[in-house]
Amino acid sequence: MSTTTALRSLNIENINPHVREAQYGVRGELAQRSEKYRAQLKKGHPPTPPEDTLPFDQVISANIGNPQQLDQKPITFFRQVLSLVEYPPLLENEEVLRNGLGYKQDVIDRAKWLLSEVKSVGAYSASQGAPAIRESVARYIEKRDGYPSDPANIFLSAGASSGVNTLMNVICSSPQTGILVPIPQYPLYTATLAVLNARLVPYYLEESRAWGTNLQTIKESYQKAKSEGTDVRAIVVINPGNPTGATLTAEDVRGVLDFAAEQKLVVLADEVYQTNVFIGSFTSFKKGLRDLQRETPGKYDNLEVASLNSISKGMVGECGHRGGYFELTGFDPKVAEQIYKFVSIMLCPPVIGQCLVEMQVNPPKEGDPSYPLYKQEYDAIAQGLEARANALYKEFEKMEGVECQSPQGSMYLFPTIHLPRKAIEAAQQQNRKPDNFYCSRLLDATGICVVPGSDFGQKEGTLHFRTTFLAPGTEWVGKITEFHKGFMDEFRG
Repeated sequence: MSTTTALRSLNIENINPHVREAQYGVRGELAQRSEKYRAQLKKGHPPTPPEDTLPFDQVISANIGNPQQLDQKPITFFRQVLSLVEYPPLLENEEVLRNGLGYKQDVIDRAKWLLSEVKSVGAYSASQGAPAIRESVARYIEKRDGYPSDPANIFLSAGASSGVNTLMNVICSSPQTGILVPIPQYPLYTATLAVLNARLVPYYLEESRAWGTNLQTIKESYQKAKSEGTDVRAIVVINPGNPTGATLTAEDVRGVLDFAAEQKLVVLADEVYQTNVFIGSFTSFKKGLRDLQRETPGKYDNLEVASLNSISKGMVGECGHRGGYFELTGFDPKVAEQIYKFVSIMLCPPVIGQCLVEMQVNPPKEGDPSYPLYKQEYDAIAQGLEARANALYKEFEKMEGVECQSPQGSMYLFPTIHLPRKAIEAAQQQNRKPDNFYCSRLLDATGICVVPGSDFGQKEGTLHFRTTFLAPGTEWVGKITEFHKGFMDEFRG
């Protein structure tokens, strides 16, 4: 029975049931508890009453890819340009900017150009995004893939999540609509499907193959769903992977595209970690499709691919500014018109985020005044991420009952944990899943917040957790090792 007062129209029983059912563990119970701890620490120690004193002096939010919360410094060029587009009167005295504040001429020039295109970052833009910024995105894609890109097919968005929401709203036409989603997966996809009252069609990634795709597994999942009356319309691929960090080979990309063409599936290519690659190289699904079309004219002409990118990841890490884009390839123009109509209902993506997208895809180049500092900062972030990923991986290798694939990319590791029987029984007594119980105890003991593997989906009988490797230093890694030893000793035998 709801405790909501009878005087209110809304109670937990009469709101949209699909919103109630949706789960988003990345910002779920453990994340909320970690924020309470952060607020408690901010008030200072010792708190009142004394028994509430915390056994740690900081909270490490390793649950979410939020680089600047974990002290990743913004790129100077990006923030200097933003300062000028946010407050254009600063441009009235360029000499002070150059000589007093150290702004380079290309910073000033970029800010002037952006303002000439958007007029004001406080004004609405075109619903699809500012045309000149979409042109910059198209040039970036052309350079990356070696194939033309049409700005008319590019939609700027409030981060990639907004693009996913748009595309899934258009694709999911009935409760029978199904979308193939990798497991483990970023819970945005399962949550959105739940809200849309559509069907999740899971396909499992192969942990033994560095979390790669298995085409046979995808085909079996598709056939099973079809036999149960599901209208499978699309397949989601996250490359590099979240939560796994895996980078797909060019052959994997081609295999998924070939299957999608065979079954007339839309490919939703989540490529927000495309510059976070440590092992191998990134192959976009747009490039994979164009290669296939060149090799076999006609066969893949109507295959639809929607590719997504974001300013939140990579070395940019500007999550709070909410910028991203998606590109449509092979879509029916009438469908693209409906996608435009859908985004226009939200008016436009944040214009300051659009400006950051432009700088992400068109950063300072060699010979530009800002290039030396930009390259120094970009490389330092990239090298720091890889070093921390490897340090964390090496610690996991030492831990009893922990197995982890070597870091390949993105911002995460997704280790398997083998917990003692007594720990599993203790979790059951608290009505928690075993991996959630482990992560909960880790948070309470160390202030380190990670996400249970069950929130991403995992094969039955396996346990995992996802952690970022964004936090600076390695002291916090040692805290995980120390906690794990104590946890295993407590529940051993």
